[in-house]
Amino acid sequence: MLKKLFIAGNWKMNKTASEAADMVSSLVDLLVGMESKAIIAVCPPFTALDRVSCILENTGIELGAQNLSDKEPGAYTGEISAGMLLDLNVKYVIVGHSERRQYYGETDQLVNAKAHMALKSGLKPIVCIGETLQEREAGKTMDVIKSQFSGSLAGISAENILNTTIAYEPVWAIGTGKNATPEQAQEVHKFTRTLLKASYGQEIAEKVIIQYGGSVKASNSRELMGMPDIDGALVGGASLDAHGFAELITNALKK
Repeated sequence: MLKKLFIAGNWKMNKTASEAADMVSSLVDLLVGMESKAIIAVCPPFTALDRVSCILENTGIELGAQNLSDKEPGAYTGEISAGMLLDLNVKYVIVGHSERRQYYGETDQLVNAKAHMALKSGLKPIVCIGETLQEREAGKTMDVIKSQFSGSLAGISAENILNTTIAYEPVWAIGTGKNATPEQAQEVHKFTRTLLKASYGQEIAEKVIIQYGGSVKASNSRELMGMPDIDGALVGGASLDAHGFAELITNALKK
């Protein structure tokens, strides 16, 4: 049985709650029937999750969050617990996005702790890995991927890896307008699949979804999604407009 594509929109620090509600209302209308052909999720800022959750109820479109704390509830000012997300019907949560790693110093160890907290709580983590331009130009792409894969997914069981999505996002292609060619992306996705096979066996490795993230847009989604080891997309800027995101998904499904 073929896997469904998993396309998630990461809105980053964009949209007020009112703007998010308007956008999702339009998106729901545009995607009628499409949610049966792909797994579709939107990941608004924390402040918009409640409003968006109400609109998405019974639509088939899933709700995701952009981060979570690795801690149990307690005296952690400014943090958001897994339980808080679950209470809003959040299903997916992004951990280890390159912007969190770059701007907030998140390490593989912390990303791993967040992934474990998500899984323990019943959330499905989208674990991000990817190299910088300097690392790619130095020929270190696969070394970086292997290191982040091992560190970020350490201790995750075979059962739980099936509830985990891996997102390959070359840092040099995020928000830059540049994107890896389908062949470049496929090369890293295939390598990531071999790492999964080595850790969990071929049967499980084939079932794990590996998304591509990095300037995915309507004009390139079909070609990227046509690669054999690319199972979906983690979309940034192109997910902020309802019509553009719907077009991206429509094109991706033509693969």
